[in-house]
Amino acid sequence: MRYAIEVDHVTRVFGGKGDKVHAKALDDISLQVDEGELFGLLGPNGAGKTTLIKILATLLLPSEGSVRVLGHDVVKEYNKIRARINMVSGGEISGYGLLTVRENLWMFSQFYGIPPKVARQRMDDLLERFGLLDKADAKVRTISTGQKQKMNVIRGFVTDPDLIYLDEPTLGLDVNASLAIRSFLRKWVKDTPGKTMLLTTHYMVEADELCDRVAIIDQGRILACDSPSNLKRMLKRATTFDIETTAFPGLDSMPSMDGLQGYNSKSVGDRALTRFVVNDEAVISEIISHISSKGGRIIALGKSEATLEDVFIHLVGRGLE
Repeated sequence: MRYAIEVDHVTRVFGGKGDKVHAKALDDISLQVDEGELFGLLGPNGAGKTTLIKILATLLLPSEGSVRVLGHDVVKEYNKIRARINMVSGGEISGYGLLTVRENLWMFSQFYGIPPKVARQRMDDLLERFGLLDKADAKVRTISTGQKQKMNVIRGFVTDPDLIYLDEPTLGLDVNASLAIRSFLRKWVKDTPGKTMLLTTHYMVEADELCDRVAIIDQGRILACDSPSNLKRMLKRATTFDIETTAFPGLDSMPSMDGLQGYNSKSVGDRALTRFVVNDEAVISEIISHISSKGGRIIALGKSEATLEDVFIHLVGRGLE
């Protein structure tokens, strides 16, 4: 098995002079991604995901360590890498509004030197696959957010990259647009042997559904790396509880409790749903007492099976949201 990505003891430091360091975005991380793998990278904001992707995309140099992408060193052989990779980000500005969808895609294909006949065929195939053929000649400024993001995804794949980085590709999209993109990504990896994809996402279900393996990163360090199923098996000794309550002050600042591994709260109107990962189920009585002492009222309590989000909370101590 050949590696598409090899990260060996990489550190990336920003700011500072001499011995003064302002920020260490990556801290001695090592990582390998197999050729043909759909690999997920999960982490909270500021964890180091974007810094790592910029290094892998040859847009940023590591401060220490070495990185090889598609067999080439990112420092010495970046020109051999750039023609074989592409990148798509969610929520980014979608092309040039004065140009049509087709004109935007054509322009980006020519940046990569794709032969005109090949570029036109790929564009038509991808536009049809994403249901955008009827919008091909519409100005980009006139189409919906979901359609713009579909166009962004097409732009990433029209160059037929050997390795593509997808940074939050379904961010803020409706269910139908998200499903269309996920379906395409799954099929692309399956139908094109040797092609590799690195995906970052805030949607745990997306990572669980799509990824062969997932790395969880926080504060510049890789905390775990394995298949979603194996990561979930890590929690066989932990228990997950979902507690629905009325909203109350201090919802996001639970005190430290023996047996409480981590938690993640989501507010929905005047109610809150909090997921607790515990090592000792006895701590639930203490949690309930704390909620009551703060004026919260328990509406529902349930025990659930471990999910990838639970693994994340277990390792990081908090959720993504």
